[in-house]
Amino acid sequence: MKITRLTFNPFQENTYLLHDDTKECVVIDPGCYEEAEQQELKQYIEKHDLKVVRLLNTHCHIDHVLGNKFVSDTYGVELEIHEEDLQTLRSVPVYAPNYGFPKYADVTPSAAYLKEGDSIKFGNTELKILFAPGHAPGHVVFYSEADKVCIGGDVLFQGSIGRTDLPGGDFDTLISSIRTKLFTLPDETVVYPGHGPETTIGYEKKHNPFLR
Repeated sequence: MKITRLTFNPFQENTYLLHDDTKECVVIDPGCYEEAEQQELKQYIEKHDLKVVRLLNTHCHIDHVLGNKFVSDTYGVELEIHEEDLQTLRSVPVYAPNYGFPKYADVTPSAAYLKEGDSIKFGNTELKILFAPGHAPGHVVFYSEADKVCIGGDVLFQGSIGRTDLPGGDFDTLISSIRTKLFTLPDETVVYPGHGPETTIGYEKKHNPFLR
């Protein structure tokens, strides 16, 4: 599986494109808001002759959902989220103009919600869904056992953790999610976060000041 990171919007949010040799592609947390950002994503997909088959959100804070409608409309895919983050998604149009995103366009998610224990399958690739609330009430991460890779959203960062002062956030819940869901993965697992560079489970176990 190949992982491509594109960084968009003033929050410097990491959008991920996952694909394998079948050319089927999953888009996770599209943060592309400006037309130039949307075109960057589209051009990458066209250049590599990819077929977008799934649109996933780890969670629905504004910086992770700005490009949902663009991807959904352009590639004819439904948005997939965890049901517990539906209210988070529904609140975005209310505050988007205050954050400088007056052109934000909402999209209705699929009624087939992401659930822990289920798998995301595309091409020859399978991702396990792990429920990891705390930063957002319906936060999920996607884990490839074969590749030892975790698309972690805003749960765990290099040397840090997701903020918990937003609506639906809870520090103790987040710490529990990291310890019981992420820290049970192999130490060599590479975590691709929603902001900043990738890290590994083993590194964070040893060095993350929030989790010692």
